Amino acid sequence: MWSTRGKTSAADATAGPRGVRDLRWLPAVLIVISVIFDVSTPPQYSSSPLLAAAPAVAAALLSQRGTVLVGCVAVVVDLILGMTPVGHPQANHPIDIANVAIIAVVAVYLNHVLRSQGRLLVTVSDVAVAAQRAVLPHPPTRLGPLRLAARYVAAQAKAQIGGDVYAVQETPYGVRLVVADVRGKGMGAVSAVAVVVGAFRELADTEPVLVEMVERLEDSAVREARRRAGDLPLEGFVTAVVAEIHPDDGRVRIINRGHPAPLLLQDGTVRALEPAEPDVPFGMGALREGRSPADAVKMVPGSTLLFMTDGVTEARDRAGAFYDPVERLTGVRFASPDELVDTLLRDVARHAEGKRQDDIAVLAVSRASGE
Repeated sequence: MWSTRGKTSAADATAGPRGVRDLRWLPAVLIVISVIFDVSTPPQYSSSPLLAAAPAVAAALLSQRGTVLVGCVAVVVDLILGMTPVGHPQANHPIDIANVAIIAVVAVYLNHVLRSQGRLLVTVSDVAVAAQRAVLPHPPTRLGPLRLAARYVAAQAKAQIGGDVYAVQETPYGVRLVVADVRGKGMGAVSAVAVVVGAFRELADTEPVLVEMVERLEDSAVREARRRAGDLPLEGFVTAVVAEIHPDDGRVRIINRGHPAPLLLQDGTVRALEPAEPDVPFGMGALREGRSPADAVKMVPGSTLLFMTDGVTEARDRAGAFYDPVERLTGVRFASPDELVDTLLRDVARHAEGKRQDDIAVLAVSRASGE
């Protein structure tokens, strides 16, 4: 509880602490950013994830009437952007509208439950998680012989939405995935996340060659870095790992753009898959020569690939020592990717004594034994 001197109005009493009241404009800001994003990017990039995030955030910050209003506005804006020259008509636009409408309905229900139980999301980190989950839905738990688990954990010490990204997609060329970390915080990071995810989902299905796909992701990152106001060209970068997995035979190709190395776990052993040729992050391609090389690895049945952002590898203990996932996970066996991810996050929290300075995104992909 907090205290104030003098009289407090009924509106102030229900609005929450000053920091949360200041965020009541966040849903409107998300909608405005989505419109700007839609009219300033190529047609294949959709602003629907940002529009869907608006009612999700409103559920945590506003009254039920305000949540309903934000949800209706988000649906109408998405409809207008797809039907007028202002936006970019897309073949899957009806699906986007349906997704925004469904999230709006869920947000209204969530708001009702929170208020009926007398609970509000009164920390900005809770709001960040709500927005992040709306923009980055969980991947499927199974794709053929592959089993997947993903987690996103917001940094408690930083009351802003972060830029950690993961996305998985089944394509004609195998299961493709990206795990990335967008530099920065706040609404600029959310916009960049939408660009990365939108570009990945479009290119994963249409570009047969992984190296070419990564080069086109580079182009998207450069355009976004130039668009983001106030950023110097070399500041708008994105570290990322892009992978292509062939589930039937376990062939994997990985391109690492300045990101923490993924780990290959098998029978209690852990190997960091460092790139044969280190490369620069997305948005800094002008500093290199040639194209990003792809490294090849084999996933045998029972093995697991573990991808993570630097919130894991840069977690420090009281003495300042960084967390070493290779050392900590060696010799430990896991029954499922969910168990691996949960164990990792608990161990990172113990190592850092519950203190996190950065968001964490983790994605584990296992190839089932005997499949």
